[in-house]
Amino acid sequence: MITIYSSPLQGFSDFRFRNAYQRFFGGIDKYIAPYIRVDGNSEIKRANERDILPANNSSIDLIPQLITKDAGEFLFVAKHVQNLGYTELNWNLGCPYPMVAKRGMGSGLMTTPVKIDEILTRVLAETDIQVSVKMRLGYENPREILQVLPVLERYPLANITIHPRIGKQLYKGEVDLKTFEECLGQTSHKIFYNGDITSVQSFREMKERFPSINNWMIGRGLIADPFLPAMIKADNPLYPENRYEIFNSFHDAFFSSWEEALSGPKHLLMKMYPFWEYFIQSFPNSPKGLKKIKKAQSLSVYREVVRQIIYNEGINSSK
Repeated sequence: MITIYSSPLQGFSDFRFRNAYQRFFGGIDKYIAPYIRVDGNSEIKRANERDILPANNSSIDLIPQLITKDAGEFLFVAKHVQNLGYTELNWNLGCPYPMVAKRGMGSGLMTTPVKIDEILTRVLAETDIQVSVKMRLGYENPREILQVLPVLERYPLANITIHPRIGKQLYKGEVDLKTFEECLGQTSHKIFYNGDITSVQSFREMKERFPSINNWMIGRGLIADPFLPAMIKADNPLYPENRYEIFNSFHDAFFSSWEEALSGPKHLLMKMYPFWEYFIQSFPNSPKGLKKIKKAQSLSVYREVVRQIIYNEGINSSK
């Protein structure tokens, strides 16, 4: 049985995207929310709070995530999400962005396994929430994880997700499958694989290389091809005949949810463009589509460009 989680992507996979995605595509067993950051203020940002409210996630199975290097913050967030009814909290040890990592959080915390140990010791002694971890191979080099895994082995974690890149790579370069394979022999925890699953074929190749892995996490590949998780579950690389009609309905629902939330067309167009940097990968017959979306100065122009992209793809694909 294959389990697929949706990877958290800051600025992308909020509750509006998750709800629209689940309604039209499915294939995801659980969603990890983009991380909560407290910064010692003992206050959760309104956007983070809104994102994990059960009322905004009633149709999906959600796991909140936090990013921190402080046990007190960890416990504060754990208590907060438990009060909302959640039983699991994911700890982000994978964020690669320098502004986070250089402050000793995300993948930056991978360089100090003693600190990770101290935090988990206190957290798991003072709360009964289930803790899972999402991590990279390290920040500076891919051997850092081999110092962290023995620390994690001491604790009853729900699972560990490994993205086999280092933080300094961001999302560039090849995934390090050799080190990932080495990690599998260093832990008894349930492991999720995350990274560069972009097609049914790439999933099959990964599954063939790691037959013991039944748990997977997809992030950027899910946005670029929203049908992917369901096709992986069905082990079928064929898209439904009404592929573009489904995408069009999804887009309209997703667009409308943000239209209600944002003031003014400029903010809405700025919000949609980064999504289209991924969406456009599903529309090879519209090579200038992304540029046209970027140039759109009004919602009417934007809607017409989107209509043309989807219509042209459907027409050309049916020939």
